[in-house]
Amino acid sequence: MFFCTECGSEATKWSGKCTACGAWNSLKETTSVTGGKKNKKNKGRDLFDNEPNKKPQKIKDINYTEQQRTKTGINEFDGTLGGGIVPGMVVLIGGEPGIGKSTLLLQVSDQLANADKNVLYISGEESEEQIKLRSQRLECNSDKLFLYCATDFEEIAQTIFNTEPDVVIIDSIQSMYLSTIESAPGSVSQLRECTG
Repeated sequence: MFFCTECGSEATKWSGKCTACGAWNSLKETTSVTGGKKNKKNKGRDLFDNEPNKKPQKIKDINYTEQQRTKTGINEFDGTLGGGIVPGMVVLIGGEPGIGKSTLLLQVSDQLANADKNVLYISGEESEEQIKLRSQRLECNSDKLFLYCATDFEEIAQTIFNTEPDVVIIDSIQSMYLSTIESAPGSVSQLRECTG
């Protein structure tokens, strides 16, 4: 089996050009392990593989613990998230360029920082100076709001590990890359690995 490092599509045989996206020399062979093992490419992706003999259950029979939600103070945003942010939650904000995603994320960051959360705002698209200008316009000035500009995902992961923030905001994930993946930032392969 072969997969395209640009768009992630699969092919049964090698070709110089991906038939799905048209990228040249982007097909790489995947290796599979016999004996029912998972493909090496997907190693570490299954969140539940530590639960042997897991079977489907009736949803009404599943026990859970109510999670404390942190409100951002932006009612429409909190409502969209079911009442606020839950620990471990991952939210993807999408939309056309220029509609205010970065502005909204900076406002959310400031509100969370004002609620005594250490917030690490990571930007891969704008400089520190550009974000500082926006923060002044929005009057975002919390002592618990930290800014870090980078696109190397390994460097970003190390920074998150070292600083241990309560909340991490990445603007935007398509600008991030892993140097071990042979494709451009924003490609399906990069997005899959950076978010996996």
